[in-house]
Amino acid sequence: MTTSPADVDAIVRAAGYAAPVWRRATAADRAAWLRAAADALDANAAELVAIADEETRLGAARLTGEVARTTGQLRLFATVVEEGSFLELTIDDADAAATPPRPELRRMLTGVGPVAVFSASNFPFAFSVAGGDTASALASGNPVVVKAHSGHPRLSARTAEIVAAALSAAGAPDGSLGLVEGREAGNALVQHPLIKAAGFTGSVSGGRALFDLAAARPEPIPFYGELGSINPVVMTRAAVEARGEALAQGLVGSFTLGVGQFCTKPGVVFVPADAGFEDAVAAAVPTAAGGPLLTDRITAAFPDGLAHLEQDSSVSVVATGVEVDGVRPVALLTDARAVAERPEVLLEECFGPVTLLVRYGSEDELHAALAVVPGSLTATLHAESGDDVAGTLELLQDRAGRVLFAGWPTGVAVTWSQQHGGPWPATTSLHTSVGASAIRRFLRPIAFQDAPEAMLPEPLRDESLARLPHRRNGVLRVPHPGH
Repeated sequence: MTTSPADVDAIVRAAGYAAPVWRRATAADRAAWLRAAADALDANAAELVAIADEETRLGAARLTGEVARTTGQLRLFATVVEEGSFLELTIDDADAAATPPRPELRRMLTGVGPVAVFSASNFPFAFSVAGGDTASALASGNPVVVKAHSGHPRLSARTAEIVAAALSAAGAPDGSLGLVEGREAGNALVQHPLIKAAGFTGSVSGGRALFDLAAARPEPIPFYGELGSINPVVMTRAAVEARGEALAQGLVGSFTLGVGQFCTKPGVVFVPADAGFEDAVAAAVPTAAGGPLLTDRITAAFPDGLAHLEQDSSVSVVATGVEVDGVRPVALLTDARAVAERPEVLLEECFGPVTLLVRYGSEDELHAALAVVPGSLTATLHAESGDDVAGTLELLQDRAGRVLFAGWPTGVAVTWSQQHGGPWPATTSLHTSVGASAIRRFLRPIAFQDAPEAMLPEPLRDESLARLPHRRNGVLRVPHPGH
C-alpha cells in the first residue's frame, strides 16, 4: 500500500500544526507524553510481538526484548528532557562598559519542526515507528511523520495507532505522530516543505537517494542517515596466542547474531598470519546456524553479496555453518595486500551471516589495509597489555564512532554516553542515532537579544534558570537537585 500524495500532504500539515505546541511544551508535559507512549507499548507488547514475529520471523524472545529496549529509549529521553542540559542554555548579561558595549544575549536550542523518520527492517521496534529517531525527535520538541518499512507494514500501522492514541490521551496535540507507506510516499515526505529534518536507517543506496533529495530541495534540510558499516576488528598476535579459541567463539557468535543482520556485525577481521586463528574459526563455525532473513529483498541479495566477495582470487572459504531456510553462516579468508589493492571488492558490506578474515604479516601490511577501510559505526581492538598498538588505534579511531577494547560490537547500550554513528558511509553526519545526545540532531540554536522576560521561552527565564544547568557570562552553573 502506498499513501497518496494528498494524504502525505495532510499528514505532514497536521504535524506542522502540532509543531508549535511541542516546541512550547514544558519539560514536564513533554516527558509525560514520552512516558505515556512507553507505557502504551508495554501494555500492548504481547499483541505487537505476535504481529512482529509473523512479519519478521525474529522470534518472540528477541522481539520481546526489543520492545523493552524501545520503551526504555522513550523513558531515557523523558529524563533527558527533564534534566535540561540538552538545551545548552547560555546567557551573557548586558555590559555597557564593554568595548563595544554588549547587549544581553540568551541562547538555547529549540526544535526544528516536523521530522521525517524512515524505519529500518532489522529492528522493527527499536529503529522503527517508535524507535530511537522518533523518541529523540519528540523529546527535542518536534512532531514526527514515519515512513513505514515494507518488511513489517501491519506492525508499523498498529504501533503508530497505539502511540498516537497514547500521546493524544496524555494531552499531546493531534498530528504528533503520523505514518505514511510506500517508496513514493517516502520520497514525497522528505521533499515536503514543512518537513525540517529526516532520520534514516537502511542501505547505502536507499539512504543516499533520500540524502540527495533532501539536499536538492529549494530549502535543503539535514538528513541523518545510518547507512553501511563493516565494523573492522583487529587482533594482535599476543591476543590470539592468549585467547584464540575464546576470540573465535566470540566472533562467530557476533557475526551470526540475528542471522548477521545487525548494523554492528563484525564484517572484516584482521588477524596475524600463521597464528592459527583461522583454524579456531573453522572449528567454531560448523555448529552455527543460519535462519530466515528479514525480507525477500535481503534474502535475494545475500547470495549475490557472497558471490561478489568470493569472485576475488584471494578469497577462500574457511568454514560454513548449518543451513536453515536456505541461509548458512560463512567465514571467508583473504590477505591484507589484496584488501589494500581491491577495497571496492573486498570491503563491500554483505548483509547477512558472513565475515571476512584478513591475514596480515606485518604492522605495515595491517596499516595499509586499515587505511582503505571505509567509515564504520564501530571498530574493535583485541590486544594484550604489552602490545604496541598506538598506530593501529589511531587508524581505528579515524574510521569509527565507537572503539571497543573487549567483547564484540553487536549490542548497543542506550545510554547518555553512547555514540552510534561514524564517518561516511556509516552515517551522513557527525551525530549519534542512539543514546541521549541523539536529541541534538533535531534541534537548532536561537538567541534572544535584550528580550523582555515575558517574551522569552520558558527555559530562558530567570525562574527556570535557577533550576536548570546553564552557562552565565562564561561560568557553568549546575543547580543542586531540589533547588
